[in-house]
Amino acid sequence: MAAQDRPDRYSSVAIWFHWTIALLVILNLAVGLLHDSVPALRSWMGAHQALGLAILALTAARIAWRLAHRPPPLPASTPVWERALAHGSHILLYALMLGLPMTGWMMVSGGGKPGGVSIFGLFTVPYLPVSKATGHFGHSAHGVLGWVMLALVVLHIGAALRHHLLLRDPVLMRIAPVLRRR
Repeated sequence: MAAQDRPDRYSSVAIWFHWTIALLVILNLAVGLLHDSVPALRSWMGAHQALGLAILALTAARIAWRLAHRPPPLPASTPVWERALAHGSHILLYALMLGLPMTGWMMVSGGGKPGGVSIFGLFTVPYLPVSKATGHFGHSAHGVLGWVMLALVVLHIGAALRHHLLLRDPVLMRIAPVLRRR
């Protein structure tokens, strides 16, 4: 993958990070928010935990990549308020992609059981050395952050579709692996 394929698009690496993490986040949101009401999803909680830690690691790598590789500029016609909103929402998305896995890890770590999070039976990530109280805080925060993430993902998708379908500008094409300029 080239570091920067074209100056008007994100690099192939950034596009891979975006869509891989997006898929994992959406899957984890579905399992995390629905497992209480859909009994069949309860058996997915081990995968939910493993994918959460994968999201944490991938997000850390994505942030490192982003710091070293500037994103393509927004269209010149983008108003200042919209640039600020886009920047702020991206910072919040990154914070949630770090915060949700961390609070989930805190939650399972505070359960008082020895061991760690199994990563699909390949290896185990040790629990954090936290108290039960910290685990309870992690549980509460994780639930709230999950709903905030869901709302932000819906807004993010809506904004991308607004740019592509209504404004007909190249914002979505910068990150989409298959879309071409209309």
